[in-house]
Amino acid sequence: MLGLTCRTVQRWRNQNGGYDRRNGPRTSPTNKLSPAERRQVLELANSPEYRDLSPRQIVPRLADKGNYIASESTFYRILRVENQLVHRERCRPVTHRRPKEKKATGPCQVWSWDITYLKTTVRGQFFYLYMVLDIWSRKIIAAQVYAAERDQNSSLLFMDAICHHRVDPEGLILHSDNGSPMKGSTMLATLQHLGVMPSFSRPQVSNDNPYSESLFRTLKYRPEYPSQPFASIQEAQAWVDRFVLWYNTEHRHSEIRFVTPDERHYGKEKVILNKRKEVYEQARRKNPGRWIRQTRNWEPIETVILNPAPKRASEEALNNAA
Repeated sequence: MLGLTCRTVQRWRNQNGGYDRRNGPRTSPTNKLSPAERRQVLELANSPEYRDLSPRQIVPRLADKGNYIASESTFYRILRVENQLVHRERCRPVTHRRPKEKKATGPCQVWSWDITYLKTTVRGQFFYLYMVLDIWSRKIIAAQVYAAERDQNSSLLFMDAICHHRVDPEGLILHSDNGSPMKGSTMLATLQHLGVMPSFSRPQVSNDNPYSESLFRTLKYRPEYPSQPFASIQEAQAWVDRFVLWYNTEHRHSEIRFVTPDERHYGKEKVILNKRKEVYEQARRKNPGRWIRQTRNWEPIETVILNPAPKRASEEALNNAA
């Protein structure tokens, strides 16, 4: 994320307390425009003839007149430095803000869900797997295969998940991407009626929904995943049910100290992790010379953050590098 290696950060910290020692270029490039040439570019871009045109339109028109002042990128760079690249009125592009970070300190506080394709025996046709995940415990809350991608299916799945797990939906955060089944009127009406707070990723930004994306990758890279397409919804649902049972009850997840999602979701992880900690402490007392530092960290992870703020993400990356 920072574009630095671990060794560089460690060397900086040892030498000068960790300050950024990148000084940038010490000399100006030989082909840099002179102040007079820069003024010429600005005057030309702001002249009555060209002030309503972009550099991509200005440069070809100058070439038609037999003139070359600078390239399009140079025009853009100079105008950007002078703060003259501000979009006006209807020409302003649509911007999408980064989703606010969501914190979960226990189960059933923040859920993430998404839809993935499952191949069928008919080329070009797919089944659609809807899957809901609790980001704190990594437990799969619901997984259902449908023949179509509709917001009505999303609403039914979510209602079934709430009832099956006896969850109070008031204040629950449900995060998803921007697909039509996620933002359909039926689904949004259901969430509003239940008091659930919807949260959405930015368009075409899969990193805003990382937990569901990672779960689908785990699903499709399992050795048991069929090499042949599914012949029916019943066959697909049966395989998904087996995967959910394995994932929730047997799979020791690396991001939750290698306990199963069910063990974490239902409050059994502390006993398991304390037992592991005792085993490691006994091994250290038995052979202290083999342990240079502290034993492995088996403390439970208290907080899970979805879409951490950029500052927090940078700090975590720097700490991990060190």
